[in-house]
Amino acid sequence: MEPIANSFFMELYTPVILPSDLPQLTHRDQTLLMGSCFATHIGTRLKEAKFTCDVNPYGVLYNPLSIVTALEEIDAGKEYAETDLYQHRFLWHSPMHHSDFSASTASETVDHINRRLRQARRLWEMLDVLMLTWGSAYVYRNRSDGRIVGNCHKLPESTFLRGRLSVSEIVDAYRPLLTRLLTRRPSLKVTLTVSPIRHLRDGLHANQLSKATLLLAADELQKQFAGHVCYFPAYELLMDELRDYRFYADDLTHPSAMAVEYVWECWQKACFTSETRLLANECLHINRGLEHKPFRPQSEEYKRFLEQIVLKIDQLNEKYPYLDFEKERELCRTRLNAFVK
Repeated sequence: MEPIANSFFMELYTPVILPSDLPQLTHRDQTLLMGSCFATHIGTRLKEAKFTCDVNPYGVLYNPLSIVTALEEIDAGKEYAETDLYQHRFLWHSPMHHSDFSASTASETVDHINRRLRQARRLWEMLDVLMLTWGSAYVYRNRSDGRIVGNCHKLPESTFLRGRLSVSEIVDAYRPLLTRLLTRRPSLKVTLTVSPIRHLRDGLHANQLSKATLLLAADELQKQFAGHVCYFPAYELLMDELRDYRFYADDLTHPSAMAVEYVWECWQKACFTSETRLLANECLHINRGLEHKPFRPQSEEYKRFLEQIVLKIDQLNEKYPYLDFEKERELCRTRLNAFVK
């Protein structure tokens, strides 16, 4: 059999070239991630890797206008009152928040919302990186007041008017906020991304129109705020590099765990320095080790394993004193105390 010529190489997929202008994230940066499930996926990994970040203080939001409204509320220091809520199916809801905030009493819902807002505002004042993930250009407007809602909370469809945002509507909504934020913090970096989650309820063609609208709006903001706003191609990674149903969950709309991990790897490659990536992986290794269920939890081997984790935490904290390992330390102490007779 003749050997294949060295100059021959078969391309089996279309590679996505990662942008070179993405902010280089460090563990010292204060980062806020908001938007669809993709923001939650990336934010969860950043937290596990001990980055200082806040993730979806309103819960998951899909459309860009609800996201910018939430950002405006954080910036203005809004406090929610019971008059901002409504009751449906025995629960009290906020039209701006995910159902995770809903509760059986209005006071409980408001308390949860305002606690979370106060937490977000503490980071907001020192913000270095803002990452926004848009999921859909389709919005639902309440017929009674015309306001766009972040969540319908299973109200009857007749309650809302559904429509698709235009590129100019999105850009015009974000321009004042970004101008104001960049005036206060000129070093702020904003990363926009379009969620790869497919909204099949809209229909395949309508879903593509929606994603195209979001992509065009992101591109326009990138032009208007050059050097401050950049774009991470999460949507393109799923559509082009991973264009196969094995990279989707059983519902065929959400990315599978493997796909999320792949996009996370691409995110690290584009946004982390070599030192940051090494430190993130060491933190993740500690986290994964503590999540692992030991085969023999009372064995000397597992005790030594926990002691090694404590030693590793001490070494990292000595070099990086701003990393918060208190939760991991407490877990190790609790498990090691179980060995004391």
